[in-house]
Amino acid sequence: MADAAPLRDIVTARMKEAMKSGAKVRVGALRLIMAALKEREIEARGAGKIVSRADELALLTKMLKSRQESAAIYAGAGRAELAAQENAEADVISEFLPRQMDEAEMTAAARAAIAATGASSIKDMGRVVNALRESHAGEMDFARASAIVRSLLAG
Repeated sequence: MADAAPLRDIVTARMKEAMKSGAKVRVGALRLIMAALKEREIEARGAGKIVSRADELALLTKMLKSRQESAAIYAGAGRAELAAQENAEADVISEFLPRQMDEAEMTAAARAAIAATGASSIKDMGRVVNALRESHAGEMDFARASAIVRSLLAG
């Protein structure tokens, strides 16, 4: 999502649209996003910081991953209605995240970050992953990206 408006404003506008159309599940998911964003802003304000777009994307990514894990657990336990609820919330959350990179794109980004940071061994892994976090916030699963960076630096 390449919108320059603050994320809270975008979510608020989408919530108003959802309320007008009577989409209860969507309204509920948007309220969860708003609550999480507001909580993050309060935490940051208490620490004298400002919430960046990268922080917001990291929060949404965490929310999305949580919903996906819960849906899988519910589906495995035969609770299809709860799995459907989690999947519906995950769909709404994912609307606010950039498109996720596939394996090939993550490998290319990792190679570029290794070159940019001058990394040459596993000891440099943290620096490379931090560079990826700065340049690709919300676009990749950093657990998978770390594994890719490790394999590139080790081999």
